[in-house]
Amino acid sequence: MKSIAALPKGRIERVIFFGTPEIAVGPLQALVAAGFVVDLVVTGVDKRRGRGSQTSPSPVKEAALKLQLPVSHEVADAILLVTKNRANSASETNNYLGVVVAYGHIISSEALQVLPMINIHYSSLPRWRGAAPVERALLAGDEQTGVCIMQVVEQLDAGDILSSATTQISHTDTTTTLRARLGEIANPMLIEVLSNGVSTTQPQTGDIVVAAKITQADLEIDWSKPALAIDRQVRVGGAFTFFHDKRFKIHSLKVSAEIFISESGNMVVVNDRVLVACGQGVVELVEVQPEGKPRISAQDWKKGARLDAQSRLGL
Repeated sequence: MKSIAALPKGRIERVIFFGTPEIAVGPLQALVAAGFVVDLVVTGVDKRRGRGSQTSPSPVKEAALKLQLPVSHEVADAILLVTKNRANSASETNNYLGVVVAYGHIISSEALQVLPMINIHYSSLPRWRGAAPVERALLAGDEQTGVCIMQVVEQLDAGDILSSATTQISHTDTTTTLRARLGEIANPMLIEVLSNGVSTTQPQTGDIVVAAKITQADLEIDWSKPALAIDRQVRVGGAFTFFHDKRFKIHSLKVSAEIFISESGNMVVVNDRVLVACGQGVVELVEVQPEGKPRISAQDWKKGARLDAQSRLGL
């Protein structure tokens, strides 16, 4: 079995970028702004991203086209490009490097044998290897997370670390705010690694924790859980419950200092605020979305909801 391509030691000359969602746009723009030659951008295929039948490009494809960069949906095109350029060059490697940021697809061992690759991963590895590191850190109530730039190897998120940094998670952080902050940390780290070359790497140490993809089960609120856990669930984004057998999204809430004894999920209105009893503690609804309707403040929603002593979420 062939080994994966070795990381280049000097300044990187040419880059092939692999990425798909919005979080990968910043690193691509940073590479171009810093003067690196991006010979190809490989991204996910165009998809339907809203209502209607028309497809739209990924955020990375949109950004690449604005930057006038060549785009492909096939890893095979990256292999062909590197192989062809090496055959036509006196240099054995051309110091090619693949930069992977939330590409969303498995990269074949064939590609890793031809093109050395690094990956920006938004956690402090080996904690939260996998698809949803930011969301899992929030759900778990982690006080700290980070960014790692690592070598891409065949095992998922298991490569040696080239550079790392950490940041605290605040009690108000959402997936959106935490991703944005991690991106601000990651971009200069990436430019430094590519500018200085790979001098040393460190193996990952510590307990491996897998960041499985977020499912609907992760987002459905169980009101028997503590208020703090439900708050974290809502801050991940997409949390929902049921009200009168219809899906009821909760976009934001606050952990309340109010105390009242009631069955989990029961609602009461106190000083114009909608409070919900949890397994431990109380939350105040801030912004909600009944099924089939737009987002609305909880205060406005309650005016037409006809809440009474029997009103309960989760049913």
